[in-house]
Amino acid sequence: MANNTIELESRPCPLGCPSADQPVLTGHDRINNLPGEFQVVRCDSCGLLRTDPRPTPASMGFYYPDDYPPYLGTQVKSRNGSGGLKRWIKSLLDTKAQAIPELQPGRMLEVGCASGNYLHKMANQGWQVKGIEYSPQAAASARENGYQVHTGSLESVDLDASELDLITGWMVLEHLHDPLMGLKKLYGWAKPGAYLALSVPNAASLEFKLFQSRWFALQLPNHLYHFTPETITKLLQQAGWEVEAVHHQRVLSSLFSSLGYLLQERGWHRLERWVVGRPSDKVRLYQLLYPFACVAAIFGQTGRMTVWAKKPD
Repeated sequence: MANNTIELESRPCPLGCPSADQPVLTGHDRINNLPGEFQVVRCDSCGLLRTDPRPTPASMGFYYPDDYPPYLGTQVKSRNGSGGLKRWIKSLLDTKAQAIPELQPGRMLEVGCASGNYLHKMANQGWQVKGIEYSPQAAASARENGYQVHTGSLESVDLDASELDLITGWMVLEHLHDPLMGLKKLYGWAKPGAYLALSVPNAASLEFKLFQSRWFALQLPNHLYHFTPETITKLLQQAGWEVEAVHHQRVLSSLFSSLGYLLQERGWHRLERWVVGRPSDKVRLYQLLYPFACVAAIFGQTGRMTVWAKKPD
């Protein structure tokens, strides 16, 4: 799709606020390096940040190529099992990235399941799993491993009402064109007492304040909304959900990737390569910085958060 055929649209705040917005920043696609400039605005009434104007649903596929990094990073990998020491270290360094309440296994839906590694993990824990995935290629990859996955947007899928015990969405709500409608639809599929666990970037973090358009988690134009703890709580409550907890993830990965963008713009490529490093280098660096990430999380200043909400009994 050529850039001149990408259709843009402007939409008001999904919370029904009066039409009064303030420009915050302008940025471009840094994940896929595809063309286009996009503005982020803040609603004067509720403070919700959104990308506006944005690609229409029909045009959005241009910004989700087959090699879109989240698709490639969620392939199911066969494992022979980790040793006890390795599992203990992993639990000790828990980032809270995919934390869920303590629940007995039941029926679970993952929205935005990509290639299915989380479905695989939860199925191995006894859950009856199914997924929804926008990318046909990623959905096909998940189905190849035996999982029921609906291809398409959340808006295009129909499930039975009150059938789910748990719904998860890891870094997906910010991608939806109508997150309020999506949350209401999930509410209808959930049993009374069911939980919704979501992770989203935290636009109230120090990372965003420091890096602005260079913030790694901004990811324009794929991310259409940019939440803070306050604005995601308002959105969930308007959809009927009761917010029980907001966990600030113990990660600083976006901080280093954002610094890499800044150094790249300055032309300091050698320093950028040293800061960003190879994947194995980054894992070791994040482990070393885990205590600092824990402190930042206590003060709500890491770049990602996980939210638990419940459908009233």
